Amino acid sequence: MSDFHEIRFPLDVSLGGRGGPERRTEIVTLGSNREARNARWAHSRRRYEAGYGVKSLTQLSQIIEFFEERRGRLYGFRWRDRADCASCAPGATASPTDQTIGIGDGARAAFQLVKTYGGAFSAYARDIVKPVAGTVRIAADGVEKFTPDVSVDAATGIMTFAPGAIPSAGAVVTAGFLFDVPVRFDTDFLEIDMHAFEAGAIPNIPIIEIVP
Repeated sequence: MSDFHEIRFPLDVSLGGRGGPERRTEIVTLGSNREARNARWAHSRRRYEAGYGVKSLTQLSQIIEFFEERRGRLYGFRWRDRADCASCAPGATASPTDQTIGIGDGARAAFQLVKTYGGAFSAYARDIVKPVAGTVRIAADGVEKFTPDVSVDAATGIMTFAPGAIPSAGAVVTAGFLFDVPVRFDTDFLEIDMHAFEAGAIPNIPIIEIVP
């Protein structure tokens, strides 16, 4: 996407930020006092507050520079969500069998990286569109594949098998990876009160996910 810069928000600041997934649910209370609930969004959208991660004037200056280069809300960028940035459990190492991303049919070569949440009742599959370059591992029926048999576009999260390496019909294609969240600033104005900052107050730096 031309309105996206493939650069990560300063890591030392984002790892100290706060935020997480948001959903939009419409709830109607019926005459019987029961509820009717309807999901307005098919996918969650993440919001973050980066100000909690700013601890020094050097970091604050770095964020101002980053904000200006993005032209406020104009250009998107990568964000590292410390709580959810890998295909595996926290503290584990990503393996090529972490997530099922598709089933081969003997002809399909391209697969979108996906992370699935839950599974006992109503699993949620989230497209991963900003994998970290060099971290993606791919397997077909449990057998890991390597370059040049597979390639991954780090800007879209689409992995492609080379001709001659396309998975056979019924083969389970899996992947392991680290990933970032595509986001943008959710403001065109950074209001910074230096007196308040020096007294320990945090600046307000809202970040919102760009839904692909």
